[in-house]
Amino acid sequence: MQKEISILWVDDEIDLLKPHIIFLESKGCKVDTINNGTDAISMVSHNQYDMVFLDENMPGLNGLETLAQIKKIRNSLPIIMITKSEEEFIMDEAIGSQIADYLIKPVNPMQILMTIKKITDQRRLVSEKTTMNYQSQFNELGVEINNASTADDWKTIHKKLAFWTLELQKNGVSSMEQILQMQKSEADKRFVRYIITNYESWFANRSSEAPILSPNAFKHKVFPALTNGEHVVVVVIDNLRFDQWKCIEPMIAPYYNIDDEDIMFSILPTATQFARNAMFAGLMPSEIEKLHPDLWVNEDEDGAKNNFERELLQKQLDRMGVKASLFYDKIHNAEKSQKLANDLNEIMHNQLSVLIINFVDMLSHARTESQMIRELAADEKSYRSITKSWFEHSSLFELMRALASKNVKIVLTTDHGTIRVTNPIKVIGERNVTSNLRYKQGRNLDYNPREVYEIRNPQTIHLPRINVSTSYIFATNTDFFAYPNNYNYYVQYYRNTFQHGGISMDEIMVPLITLSPKR
Repeated sequence: MQKEISILWVDDEIDLLKPHIIFLESKGCKVDTINNGTDAISMVSHNQYDMVFLDENMPGLNGLETLAQIKKIRNSLPIIMITKSEEEFIMDEAIGSQIADYLIKPVNPMQILMTIKKITDQRRLVSEKTTMNYQSQFNELGVEINNASTADDWKTIHKKLAFWTLELQKNGVSSMEQILQMQKSEADKRFVRYIITNYESWFANRSSEAPILSPNAFKHKVFPALTNGEHVVVVVIDNLRFDQWKCIEPMIAPYYNIDDEDIMFSILPTATQFARNAMFAGLMPSEIEKLHPDLWVNEDEDGAKNNFERELLQKQLDRMGVKASLFYDKIHNAEKSQKLANDLNEIMHNQLSVLIINFVDMLSHARTESQMIRELAADEKSYRSITKSWFEHSSLFELMRALASKNVKIVLTTDHGTIRVTNPIKVIGERNVTSNLRYKQGRNLDYNPREVYEIRNPQTIHLPRINVSTSYIFATNTDFFAYPNNYNYYVQYYRNTFQHGGISMDEIMVPLITLSPKR
């Protein structure tokens, strides 16, 4: 041990432990001793210890009572409980009070030394182990990225990259995070080529190799359960990336089994107007415009673009011959969020319920417009952290916990993800060109075709064509579109903001999760 370890040892027979104390001091530890819980609490209040060894069976304040008082003073202080008893309730009490470890008497010096080493070196050892594991997977993952040729290949890669992102972050392996980011950037470039090569073919012949796309989400994941008479709640968290789902998954896991952790491919543009309307309608945007013109609002028209989701879903139910009563609610402000728990009765009275949760979307927009929010969510790591904190304290999580006691299946998904943009690309268009930073729709667009994915005939990918010369262009990787006018200000304002609408793994490959309550 290189750093002196400061230990408080609390035992009413501390004099009998003198050989242990001498042994620890010979190993570079500084050990204070006390023989009762009351004085131990005072010692912890006035000294900084690295850990406490605490006897469970003492006169006066016993070990568990002393443990509770110490945790009130220094909740993060590691405490090792030492007990003669192996009774289950004592162990449950101690573990429930968040002890770092426990030992059964009689203990020997090497046991104690190994416990100290485990606690003091745990983070370093875990970091080293995580680093070694990622290094061993690096080349294998690189080969998978180079050879990926199907949607399933890319889904597997996306899941692995999300796993390693969170593992390296959790275990503080900053030295590897930069290498992983380089590998992810390379994966994104190859994924963009995969999309550009295959996207149009998915619609030209309704290819069987196409992944689950936005219009097919209900068909594949919701309607079969409804047909079987199951009760289903669809939770759509706008803008939720797959890595953000993995952050909230541990909170959900105690209440729900994850029956299916699938990935859906959001259609282009990866924007709410297109992807979410397509999901509810079970149709591509141009098909919605043709079949339900009263329920589609083009981008050059006034009015909200997603005001008819319930109506579109009802028409999809009718078209597919699915008989199910429908409840729909959209949570887009704090007042609505506070009332979300009141939806429980409505949910239980309808076979299909759909909840739209706009928090993550609002966070991404607020981050662009507010310097304070931008500093709080400076990068992907902090963006995930805020999402996790929001979910933990949200009315949605409260409702999901309540639903866990019911016989209700939950399908949790989103319409599209986001990506932090860094590289500006100049584009020139008419005044009525789409304002989105990751895609443009309009006439007479001027751009470098080598820098974008261009669609001159929108009908090939089932997008509306406002006039005969309408075309679409999509930004890729971390690019974003900027106008030459006031270029420097525009770039500075939008660089490092989270945007959507274009082509990247985080925008297109989004969670499509099926959950069932744990009995």
